[in-house]
Amino acid sequence: MNKFIPTPSRSVLELGFFTVHFYALCILLGIAAAIWLTQRRYAHLGGQKDEIGDFAIVVVPMGIIGGRMYHVISSPGEYFGAGGSPLDALKIWEGGLGIWGAILIGALAGFVFFRVKKRSLSFSFLADAIAPALAIAQGIGRFGNWFNGELFGRPTTLPWALEIPAAKRGSGFSEFATFHPTFLYEAIWCFAIATLMIYLPYFKRVAGSGSVFLFYVASYCLGRLAIEIIRIDEANQFLGQRINVWVAGSIFIISSTSLIMRGRANGKLL
Repeated sequence: MNKFIPTPSRSVLELGFFTVHFYALCILLGIAAAIWLTQRRYAHLGGQKDEIGDFAIVVVPMGIIGGRMYHVISSPGEYFGAGGSPLDALKIWEGGLGIWGAILIGALAGFVFFRVKKRSLSFSFLADAIAPALAIAQGIGRFGNWFNGELFGRPTTLPWALEIPAAKRGSGFSEFATFHPTFLYEAIWCFAIATLMIYLPYFKRVAGSGSVFLFYVASYCLGRLAIEIIRIDEANQFLGQRINVWVAGSIFIISSTSLIMRGRANGKLL
């Protein structure tokens, strides 16, 4: 008899007057881990780790806002279409944060913060320090999708398949019980690239140039591209492909090309 990964039967914890959503806990745990690791890496590069706390107060909320904005804009029918509720756009705990929006808005907020307030290191050092921390935060955050029973892939009977309750399988998949655990694929991919960025000697030589961050963007997009192709949750499409497939592919090309050109210019190729 096959043993599959079960979907948790509960996604919330009731504590008197408070309701704790496990999705939100995963996001918060990821943020805490990212701040801790960024502080250590930033200090190792010669910066003052206390600056990261001030940075996080500005960037974390902006990143969450940016991530939610991207999700809502890329899935407008869910909130503004027939049967949708605009107020649901505020219910972040139910899932729905687009990493592209989070990184873009968070990075812009961080850049402005570093320009306004004099810091001990340049923004490129910060970008390289935070890159693996972002990957780890994303990996931890993906387990929130597991608790919500969402964002799974095509049907499969592989030993590591994810069992999905009938009510969450979506239209056209009611006869299938197990699916690709794309949340787990992405978490493993994120942890793997974070490990490379932390321990690979190459990245220790180029820290501060922005190349570590470019590697994070390129490698994450490569993995996300493969994962998006097997996901079956509803999503807007363009030319027969999910919007996120186009976004991941485009950003991969731009970031990987920039990384190669930067490496050639500096004489430091991976």
